[in-house]
Amino acid sequence: MIAWHEVKAGEHRTQFQGEVGTIEAIIHIPENFANSEIKAVAICCHPHPLYEGSMSNKVVHTLAKVMTKLGMVAVRFNFRGVGKTEGEHDHTIGETRDLVSICKAMKEQFPEAQLWLSGFSFGSYVSANAAAEVNAAQLISISPPVEHYDFTAITDPGCPWLVLMGEVDEVVSPNAVFDWLAQTPERFTVIRFPETGHFYHGKLVKMMDLLKSHFEPVVDAL
Repeated sequence: MIAWHEVKAGEHRTQFQGEVGTIEAIIHIPENFANSEIKAVAICCHPHPLYEGSMSNKVVHTLAKVMTKLGMVAVRFNFRGVGKTEGEHDHTIGETRDLVSICKAMKEQFPEAQLWLSGFSFGSYVSANAAAEVNAAQLISISPPVEHYDFTAITDPGCPWLVLMGEVDEVVSPNAVFDWLAQTPERFTVIRFPETGHFYHGKLVKMMDLLKSHFEPVVDAL
């Protein structure tokens, strides 16, 4: 882990200990960092490891950047078998346990801070799957692949749940996502992106602006 007593604003490469080895990660530190003043830690999960998903994904990087702009410490990390993270792809099971391990490590460092979980595509399932266990205060799911993973079986996270979805996604069926959301609409806040595909090409600045405006009053109230 990084030396918190001397850390400065910016991106810092580090590693966590997972159950099968080290987990490669980058921690984003906000401006004017003071350990005792951090109100929330945001952990961002990347898309499918077997389809070139990694923590360098632009959507995941955007998530981390906007959370840092909101004054949070943000973490993005590589799932098993990606980059320098040890282990092999474990079909969301081991990935969820590794995420829980990171949450516990960050909670030890920032015991008074909330945990916010977010994920893109495959990462949205992993983060949603861990949310109740780590007592997440906020869950953000971007393009959740509801046709490939059973989101209906996920324990209610007990926290606000924001879903972002492109309306012409070529990887995840928009209709399947909107049908899933319609089953329990009271659980979700939804931001739809017209004329937007799976990778949000040309829409990342808009995503950042929408997330920042959505969460600014939430953070101000902490």
